[in-house]
Amino acid sequence: MTDIELTVNGEPRRATVEPRTSLADLLRDGLGLTGTTLGCEHGVCGSCTVLLDGAAVRACLTLAVQAAGHEVRTVEGLADGDRLHPLQEAFAAEHALQCGFCTPGFLMLLAGALAAEPELDRDERRLDQVLASNLCRCTGYVGIRRAAAHAAARLRGEAYDDREADEDGEDGVPGGSV
Repeated sequence: MTDIELTVNGEPRRATVEPRTSLADLLRDGLGLTGTTLGCEHGVCGSCTVLLDGAAVRACLTLAVQAAGHEVRTVEGLADGDRLHPLQEAFAAEHALQCGFCTPGFLMLLAGALAAEPELDRDERRLDQVLASNLCRCTGYVGIRRAAAHAAARLRGEAYDDREADEDGEDGVPGGSV
């Protein structure tokens, strides 16, 4: 067993883990932060995405001992108290979720990406590259793309003009509905 210290959502935490314990298992089972979901446990789906020192990582592939001495941010740490993060508000406003299983991973992926690239939404190819790293089986990504643009504008201090998102059709898909 190994004793580690890390910061999770701004709070210093200590844990005793086996060297093989994943960060996801530490967060969920050791610290009770169950917002980080486990899907494939092979790093493919992205549902377990968290921020490690501001960069998106797969918590199922990251060992807890690798996070020792570092800052981890989970979906539970995204909101500021009772005030939702602009990404959370945008996901609700743009209907960017259905079952919700992948949502924490997408929120954390985009939180890290938008912090690193505030104008990410203005480069459709780049936004698609970022979103392609996580899987959603329900939404078809239209709402997720709109939510990313909505949140990016708000994070830059700009008003979000949803008419731009709907230029091609009511649902944002060229030629009409899905």
